[in-house]
Amino acid sequence: MSHLGPRLSPRCLLRGPWAVSRGLRRVSVAAGLRRGPAGSSTASPSGMEELLSRAVPPLPPYETKEKAPPPAELRSAEFVRFYRGLAAGPPRAELLTRLARDFGVDHGRVAEFSAKVLQAREQQRETGALLQAEDRLRYYLNPQYRGLFQHLGRLEGGLRFLVELRGDLVEGLASKAVDGPHVKEMSGVLKNMLSEWFSTGFLNLERVTWQSPCEVLQKISDSEAVHPVRNWVDMKRRVGSYRRCYFFSHCAIPGEPLIVLHVALTSDISSSIQAIVKEVPSSETEDTDKITTAIFYSISLTQQGLQGVELGTYLIKRVVKELQKELPQIKTFSTLSPIPGFTKWLVGLLSSQTKELERNELFTESERQEICEITGDSTTETLKKLLNNNEWVRSEKLVKVLHSPLMRLCAWYLYGEKHRGYALNPVANFHLQNGSVLWRINWMADTSPRGIAASCGMMVNYRYFLEETASNSAAYLGTKQIKASEQVLSLVSQFQQNSKL
Repeated sequence: MSHLGPRLSPRCLLRGPWAVSRGLRRVSVAAGLRRGPAGSSTASPSGMEELLSRAVPPLPPYETKEKAPPPAELRSAEFVRFYRGLAAGPPRAELLTRLARDFGVDHGRVAEFSAKVLQAREQQRETGALLQAEDRLRYYLNPQYRGLFQHLGRLEGGLRFLVELRGDLVEGLASKAVDGPHVKEMSGVLKNMLSEWFSTGFLNLERVTWQSPCEVLQKISDSEAVHPVRNWVDMKRRVGSYRRCYFFSHCAIPGEPLIVLHVALTSDISSSIQAIVKEVPSSETEDTDKITTAIFYSISLTQQGLQGVELGTYLIKRVVKELQKELPQIKTFSTLSPIPGFTKWLVGLLSSQTKELERNELFTESERQEICEITGDSTTETLKKLLNNNEWVRSEKLVKVLHSPLMRLCAWYLYGEKHRGYALNPVANFHLQNGSVLWRINWMADTSPRGIAASCGMMVNYRYFLEETASNSAAYLGTKQIKASEQVLSLVSQFQQNSKL
């Protein structure tokens, strides 16, 4: 049952937004499919080979590439039915592995035409001959399965299927159900193709209200990954007064949310998520005079298959323009963002320091003494237990003692901890790439069990100064420089003075 509760109508359940078009729904039992338990199917290796040899079009010779006839639509549709008829898990993993391994790039041809490009350069042949040699090489660098994906994308319902298939690849690679360089390469190729098909020109911005179709409301609720929706009352509040909810849909999949952004309309930059998702606005009618600030408090991708496809940046930019048209008095744009991974990072740091130094140097002597007075022990193991146990927030004394050290440690985590020169925290990296400023760290901003466990209850504001986002983004991407406020820089300075890594 949906966590929105029993008020969800059967109509919504029967007409799910990713319902498969009738032409692709029927499952074939040909081509080596064998019925398995609970209606699922398995496939023999020979059946898979036969299917793939029929469905994956061969790469035509370079000279006839424009004249090659497209494969019959029935073959692409047969692949869809075959794949959907397979049981999730090993059978699908086997098919994806075979597709990636046996229908990739022709390495012999690549080597041949790489040599011809080098030969053309060495012989200093005319520019036209060099460009043609490069074009041939580029052509043969295309994996054979790319042709299958192109034809699937032209089928009715085919784009949906490709998103599902990429979702299986992403999930399989994460769980090691599928692995190896060929599968990773195929996932990347499909991601790049989806990036072109889901570019902004094909996307529609839609606003969600309480009058939106129940299927859309259900999807918005189910996809909320940051602050879970509790019930219908909660959902109604999130699309009601002083709130906005927008999503991108695709012209080939109308009305289907792909990525969702929730916005709170306030009079200042919010420092607590509880004030946004729990408090009911005092008036049902918005007083526009009180609205000066837009807070982006949740952005969620609804389809795993679109992971890595740049949608969030464009959604924020489009929503800013939409809000400026509707409420031109809004001058401040900011997020109230979670800090996933902070607690895990800190506990790991405590463990490594204890192992190497036999004590931690993240807390000052006076801070360790105060913790000892409250808990009776200030050892690293005690600190780790505190951080791994949400119960510490029940102690006002512990909350007060841990306030200063955790704030400076969090500032360093966001500002100083890097991966390949960029912010280690994925949410920070996303907003900094967009040109925001690391504005303010908020203590006890998310007191839910999830918030305490992930980031000791802290959240952060990334502020968007619209006239500076382009230069900030260029500075971050080019020189890896993070633009931060005085509050954050002050906390970083405190970390450098009082804590040692």
